[in-house]
Amino acid sequence: MRPSRPPHPSRREVLVAGIGAALAPSLSALAQSPRMLTRPIPSSGEALPVIGMGTWQTFDVGGAANERAPLAQVLQKFFASGARLIDSSPMYGRSEAVVGDLLKQSGQEKTPFLATKVWTRGKAEGAAQIQASLQKMGHGRMDLMQVHNLLDVDVHLPVLRELKAAKKIRYVGVTHYLRSAFDDLEKHIQGSKLDFVQLPYSLAMRDAEARLLPAAKEHGVAVLVMEPFDKGNLFRKMKGRPLPDWASEFDCTSWAQFFLKFILGHPAVNCPIPATSDPAHLEDNVKAGFGRLPDEKLRARMVKLFES
Repeated sequence: MRPSRPPHPSRREVLVAGIGAALAPSLSALAQSPRMLTRPIPSSGEALPVIGMGTWQTFDVGGAANERAPLAQVLQKFFASGARLIDSSPMYGRSEAVVGDLLKQSGQEKTPFLATKVWTRGKAEGAAQIQASLQKMGHGRMDLMQVHNLLDVDVHLPVLRELKAAKKIRYVGVTHYLRSAFDDLEKHIQGSKLDFVQLPYSLAMRDAEARLLPAAKEHGVAVLVMEPFDKGNLFRKMKGRPLPDWASEFDCTSWAQFFLKFILGHPAVNCPIPATSDPAHLEDNVKAGFGRLPDEKLRARMVKLFES
């Protein structure tokens, strides 16, 4: 399980530092420009938009209209940008069901690339949980099913492969959020014939660069990045600091875009999945998927700035 929820980051204050959100192009303006960048899923060649969305805590809400209305706006803006991947888990409380409900209400059940996880022990328990997730979130369909935090992974992966062969799901993956699990993640990247791996990676936590990202690139495994803002710590660290002028070299107009474009600058990464229930934050996040990305020289400069 993940640690308890940290204090809400002062992102709104950080957004107005430096260039600020007022100078960022609107989604309507982006709609007139080239589409969101995509990267191919190595195992199939399918193009996947480079910004996704997580649902941990943000979509775990009740049925009241005032709780769900902002999330409906988040989904509308997400799809308007060209983004598609939505990631969830049975671990995330009501999130799967809320996503499924909102997609059905909007008539957009077939729009997203849906990803969720199996998070239990035992083959029968896992099969039951998978079926429940397919119905709650996907109304019978699912693009990607992952073994959450490698829990009972040797039991669940064969089941997921059977479901993929039967065309009940399209892709198979594994996840973990702890550095201590990186050796096990690497073994599965190398030997389990995965389509996806999901792992933590950010300016503050670059451990995956050493072995996991190169292994994923070598073995043709797509990479989803959780915790791209390091639980809000990146915003807290940069609070009050202006965005550097050279951020314009990779079409960056906010700290959120700075952090996400750093991740996307790594060629092994397919899609970071920031979570938000705030439509304004969602608009800011998806803009990282447009325009230029930093090369290795700029990424080294980004690291230096962050560590200064």
